[in-house]
Amino acid sequence: MRRFTGLAARTISSSVAIHPRLAQSMAITTISSSEPITRRFGGVPEISSPSFSGGFAGIVFFSAAAASSLGQEVHAKEMAHKFNPKEVVLYQYEACPFCNKVKAFLDFNEIPYKIVEVNPISKKEIKWSDYKKVPILTVDGEQMVDSSAIIDGLFQKMHPEISKSEDDEETKWRKWVDNHLVHLLSPNIYRNTSEALESFDYITTHGNFSFTERLVAKYAGATAMYFVSKKLKKKYNITDERAALYDAAETWVDALKERPYLGGSKPNLADLAVFGVLRPIRYLRSGKDMVDNTRIGEWYSRMENTVGEPSRIKE
Repeated sequence: MRRFTGLAARTISSSVAIHPRLAQSMAITTISSSEPITRRFGGVPEISSPSFSGGFAGIVFFSAAAASSLGQEVHAKEMAHKFNPKEVVLYQYEACPFCNKVKAFLDFNEIPYKIVEVNPISKKEIKWSDYKKVPILTVDGEQMVDSSAIIDGLFQKMHPEISKSEDDEETKWRKWVDNHLVHLLSPNIYRNTSEALESFDYITTHGNFSFTERLVAKYAGATAMYFVSKKLKKKYNITDERAALYDAAETWVDALKERPYLGGSKPNLADLAVFGVLRPIRYLRSGKDMVDNTRIGEWYSRMENTVGEPSRIKE
């Protein structure tokens, strides 16, 4: 059930010989169920003659509340099922955290989709589009871009009756993911040469690279990103990258307020966003350290189980 997804790649040209388009693609920080409707209701009291009136009223109230709850769940399920596209295609880098945000949403909602892995150098797979970043999602031919905008658009297609507030808890933490959490990833996965090589080994193994591109990207890219990560630390005022990552993990756990998810009994869009951007680093050294040294592991494991198997269409 667990999927080892990796890190988005984007490296820059430096003293090492590396293609400028490959450089543009390698830095992850600068890439622009429902519940079951059947429930058991127990404990209905017997109606005895002395308390018939009160007992009957209680049963009526209880039945009305149950019917209302069931009705709301059925309505939500029906609205979600009205969104039934014929073809959903995700253009992505396997290692990209923003692409993983979109995939987490698709998988959680069991929306079947095809994946087109984009070559980060030629980008020939998205030459048809004026938008040259990933993710790009097409829904029955309609292009959608930018991970948060894609998720918002899909959510509205599924739940047109729900309007999101810019000031609610869910929106606040989704912005925190895009404006803070994601900027901690590169300084951590490239913080030393061994971790940089570990990251690029995954990137080049799972990305759409030719044999030559794979060799260049692994060693030249790892070297370049080691130095880039130091500049990113300065840009985002990060003194200790691991401490900053641990602090972010603890901040998120505190935000849960002992709830299973930020959304309560089931994940909301903020849960899926945090899970999506952390999924690329989870089984790298930085992700293992994060789980070993913070309280986030329990929530992350719940998310892995809840998001479930990929809903992508195997070809």
